Amino acid sequence: MSAAPTAIRAVIFDMDGVLLDSERIAYAIGRDVSRDMGIPWRHEVAMQMIGLNSREHERLLKGAYGEDFPVAEHHEEFGRRYEAVIASGRIPLKPGVLELLELLDALDLPRAVATSTRRSRALPKLEAVGLLKRMDGVVGGDEVPRGKPAPDIFLAAATLLEARPSACLVIEDSNAGVRGGLAAGAQVVMVPDLLEPAEDVLAAGVRVEPGLDAVRRWLAPIGDRAGPPAAR
Repeated sequence: MSAAPTAIRAVIFDMDGVLLDSERIAYAIGRDVSRDMGIPWRHEVAMQMIGLNSREHERLLKGAYGEDFPVAEHHEEFGRRYEAVIASGRIPLKPGVLELLELLDALDLPRAVATSTRRSRALPKLEAVGLLKRMDGVVGGDEVPRGKPAPDIFLAAATLLEARPSACLVIEDSNAGVRGGLAAGAQVVMVPDLLEPAEDVLAAGVRVEPGLDAVRRWLAPIGDRAGPPAAR
């Protein structure tokens, strides 16, 4: 994927770390909740949680800290504090989001969000920053049998957009998300946030861009070559 793609018919965005600059906020809240509860917190475990859904969080936390780790209590307090941040509108957009969406509008490319966040939390987050109305659909992590790195959420998003997975561009910031996009057969570009590309991601030849502005510049040339909507 060294050249600009020519067969993109839809775009699938991850949410946290791609559209929303929320990963650092979530990290800080999770750390503070652990401190206040007097339970363990390790940076490397928190990094492994990025891109995973709540079911995988539980498995990871108990695997790291033991079966007696109070996952439910931690998640409940995390949720209370995080929901307050969402309600206050304090989660900023990642740079370049609006400009990229304007390009997709000009190219008449449908787009959806495929996020590990549960739907009931994802929708208010997108609504609070004005992005929900800019999307053609949202698939939450609680709406598919398996979370990232399984392909389920990307296949569901492609179906929602009425596009073949191979004609979808997945934009992800996590290695788990990239692996899921690849497993779905989609084209994938990684825009790292808190995580650097893993060795297997680089070995797979996944395109890595420093930000959404770079993704926009990479996509812009397809406006002269994209096929008609019927080709989706």
